[in-house]
Amino acid sequence: MYRQVKKAVFPVAGLGTRFLPATKASPKEMLPVVDKPLIQYAVEEAVAAGIEVMIFITGRTKQSIADHFDKAYELETELEQRQKYNTLATVRNIVPADVACVHIRQAQALGLGHAVLCAKPVVGDEPFAVILADDLIDNKGPGCIGQMVDVFLEEQASILGVERVAPAATQSYGIVKTAGKAGSLARIQSIVEKPRPEEAPSNLGVVGRYILTPSIFDEIESTGRGAGGEIQLTDAIAGLLKKESVYAYEFEGTRYDCGSKLGYLIATVEHALQHQELKDDFRRYLMQLNLEG
Repeated sequence: MYRQVKKAVFPVAGLGTRFLPATKASPKEMLPVVDKPLIQYAVEEAVAAGIEVMIFITGRTKQSIADHFDKAYELETELEQRQKYNTLATVRNIVPADVACVHIRQAQALGLGHAVLCAKPVVGDEPFAVILADDLIDNKGPGCIGQMVDVFLEEQASILGVERVAPAATQSYGIVKTAGKAGSLARIQSIVEKPRPEEAPSNLGVVGRYILTPSIFDEIESTGRGAGGEIQLTDAIAGLLKKESVYAYEFEGTRYDCGSKLGYLIATVEHALQHQELKDDFRRYLMQLNLEG
């Protein structure tokens, strides 16, 4: 019986082509939403869920992610000399001292399934979370991964975060078919990667949050290349379904698709309106724009 989820995998080796040229030399996960990069929001969500080991699956242009979560001696010394103690505390507390960051290089971009498999030597035989920083999820209460960890510890089975998507948008998601419709949790009967709307079994789309049992590694290793010529995590989960229960969980919170330019802009505006220092001035600015328009 699993008693805790202490490790999270962050697949961050993608090229971020939809944000070129901004992502030519800088990872898309380092794009800022107001004053924090996307990857920091994801890590903070994991920390709030009690996760202690952050495993970053990186690529060739991702060194700035490691630098962001590392200690910056020169910067800290400069801030201390200038007596900017609030900013210094912010820089020092990007991750708590008891949280470990592990960086694993994905030599080839072979898909999300392969990225998750790269974490196997660190994850071992423990359950673990997978968090995609593209999906920024807000909630006033427990974060999405925190909710899912609680469900996992109750069900002792893999959990996929899902939300209802527009029927015309199914080609952008893994889509699940579930048994029963009552409540936010349902057992998954089948899953298919990016089906055409007329072939989709439902409109329940899998978003970038997973709690997986270590059994998924065997499934990934036996999974061939699927959609896009990549090793799809969705295909491995389909194999896992044949051997153990997997659940879909409709989480509480608002998801911003920061993998798209529009979703990223919406997230930036919404977070600016919540920012303690900026919200009042920014709201006045938006109201002025509306009046002038």
